[in-house]
Amino acid sequence: MTTNQTNQTYQQPAPLTFTADRLAGRVILVTGASSGIGAAAVRRFAAEGALVAAAARREDRLTALAGDLKKEGQDVLPVRCDVTDERSVAAAVEETVRVFGRLDGAFNNAGVPGAGRRLHEVDTEHFDKVVATHLRGAFLSMKYEVPAMLDHAGGGSIVLCSSTAGLAGGAYASDYSAAKFALTGLVKSAALDYARDGIRVNAIAPGLTRSEMLDSWLTTEEARAEQASHFPINGIADPDDMARAALFLLSDESRWTTGTVLACDGGLTAGR
Repeated sequence: MTTNQTNQTYQQPAPLTFTADRLAGRVILVTGASSGIGAAAVRRFAAEGALVAAAARREDRLTALAGDLKKEGQDVLPVRCDVTDERSVAAAVEETVRVFGRLDGAFNNAGVPGAGRRLHEVDTEHFDKVVATHLRGAFLSMKYEVPAMLDHAGGGSIVLCSSTAGLAGGAYASDYSAAKFALTGLVKSAALDYARDGIRVNAIAPGLTRSEMLDSWLTTEEARAEQASHFPINGIADPDDMARAALFLLSDESRWTTGTVLACDGGLTAGR
């Protein structure tokens, strides 16, 4: 232990109280919120009582999503955000805090598909785009989310979206897998940086999940069935399955968990 750690007084955490709305009253920022796992997360978090800032590049989709949820009495703020643009990320966090007064949690989910080619065939520009979105985008998001949480002094929880490609390599995935493996280092290091500040940092690692990205790759039911057969749980997850995993890591139910990458992959990496 360092001297600073030794001088701190240990306090037993208060008993955990379970509620129906696990994010009740909390302000949560979701990036990549216009479709797939991100849109499902916005819906799930709002249903659990959160005040959600839905951030993405496609403003029309964000507006439509916020409108749908408003009819259900759920408060969602659409915020345009390109996670590869530092000023855009800073502005999205600033707008969230301006409207809701604080930031309690974030699900950094924005992503783009890999090239789907062998390494020597991957265009360098595309490699840079994948890394800029998945890795640098997550870094930039946390760079501005953390100070907002520190200002609030109530701690917080940040969840990144990794992938099974960040737990095991795969053919035709060098760009995507490299970015997702790097996220693990980002998660573990940030978790150690801010553990004493009450900010937890974790990630989920989805397996095969229905999304625009997946549907552009697997265009037929036959192709989807063939891919699903490689998973011990023979199927393709729904985006809400991943939203529920992120919800767990954002909520107090995981208050003793930080620096972890949670595999949500139907058992794919269990034997690797």
